[in-house]
Amino acid sequence: MTFHQLSLSDRDTMQAVTLPSGRRNCNYNFANLVGWKFLFGTEVCVLENAVVLRYTFDGQRAYMVCSSEALSLELIEALLDDSNEDLTLIGLEDAQVEQLSGFSISVEPVRNQYDYIYRRTDLATLHGRHLDAKRNHIHRFRAEHPDFEYRPLTPELFDECRRLAAIWQKNKNDNDNENGNETIDAEHQVMETIFSNWDALGMIGGSIFVDGRMVAFTYGSAVTTDTFDVCVEKADRHVEGSFAIINQQFAEHLPEQYIYLNREEDMGIPGLRQAKLSYHPEILLTYNVVHITKND
Repeated sequence: MTFHQLSLSDRDTMQAVTLPSGRRNCNYNFANLVGWKFLFGTEVCVLENAVVLRYTFDGQRAYMVCSSEALSLELIEALLDDSNEDLTLIGLEDAQVEQLSGFSISVEPVRNQYDYIYRRTDLATLHGRHLDAKRNHIHRFRAEHPDFEYRPLTPELFDECRRLAAIWQKNKNDNDNENGNETIDAEHQVMETIFSNWDALGMIGGSIFVDGRMVAFTYGSAVTTDTFDVCVEKADRHVEGSFAIINQQFAEHLPEQYIYLNREEDMGIPGLRQAKLSYHPEILLTYNVVHITKND
């Protein structure tokens, strides 16, 4: 098993496995992998039916495996050989954990990393009594801003995104201390990496303008053939309903091939968890860390 540093040139070979795999975990989104590789030292090995990602944390290795097939004995043994110590697999769904019954394992569910996955049409139409409050937000926004514009996100709007991201961060800092400066700097670096490689990464984005000024933007890319991963969503909190309208409008304008929208994890932030649950996800995608003990 041979690993190399992840690069843009890996996109086609990796997505030949990941897109049809049915694995909707946002960590398999190629744009996320490229954006965050500076922080995790991401390495990759592309096999015939699997993509194996290798990360290094404090000198210890951890692996993610994207495959539509069951985790084979041969693959696990190869990873055990590659690991410095006992094998750590991250991002496993519950069904994948069950495939490891023949090994000596310990399992740690990580609720903060569960992905929230919705039907795109549910977010676009907001049909149903359970989404009454969301429709009301949209109606109020439309009443207050009848001339708002939805614009596809293109490179000429990136400076507006930077301006709005700074406003979003200031609003956030005024209200809580959930992110430290280190996280803020990392998110900024990821966004700049995405902007610099927009077309090569196959990004799709959208934005909301009110009175000629951007008040919300979002972007992402495919994680599987039927699932779109929303990587970023920013809005001006002083414009009531701006988060609700960008969420609804982006879902409405996405290509119909995407049945599902992955809006990623809540990171254990109570307000973010409440907001994501309030849209009633179709799937709450489990995330487990599994430690496999080497046999002596």
